[in-house]
Amino acid sequence: MTLAEVNALERGPFVSALGWIFEESPWVAGRVWSRRPFPSRDRLHAAMVETVEHAAPAEQLALLRSHPDLGARARVSHASWSEQSGAGLNELTPDEFDWLTRSNAAYRARFEFPFLYAVKGGTKHDILRALERRLAQPREAEYAEALRQVYRIALFRLEDAIS
Repeated sequence: MTLAEVNALERGPFVSALGWIFEESPWVAGRVWSRRPFPSRDRLHAAMVETVEHAAPAEQLALLRSHPDLGARARVSHASWSEQSGAGLNELTPDEFDWLTRSNAAYRARFEFPFLYAVKGGTKHDILRALERRLAQPREAEYAEALRQVYRIALFRLEDAIS
């Protein structure tokens, strides 16, 4: 789909076309629709990021929680599965998978949302190292980092969706 086609969409089709960009959070696309036309994909992304930044904390937290655990083999959207496979998370050894499962659980228990990492261009080793490092972060810093990762994921998805 081209940016011109996106800009021409009525609200319902716009949300249908872009509602998946922020995992299970079509409200983001719904709130930026009225700001059309977007002069570039980057401006569309910036508007979406601004929408999340100004959202209520409960909405932000729900957005973070809508993402699956990295390496999970259930409840993963097509976009997440494709992104994770590209980073090699579908090729974890049994020991790596066990460590990731335990670490994801520890992360969720500590921060109350899943570990988020924009995996495109990364390797399973990059992801495992980041998880280990970020488990030690203060909650406020990790919350901000999780949102930054969501914004990167959304940018990658927009780059794939809009030519």
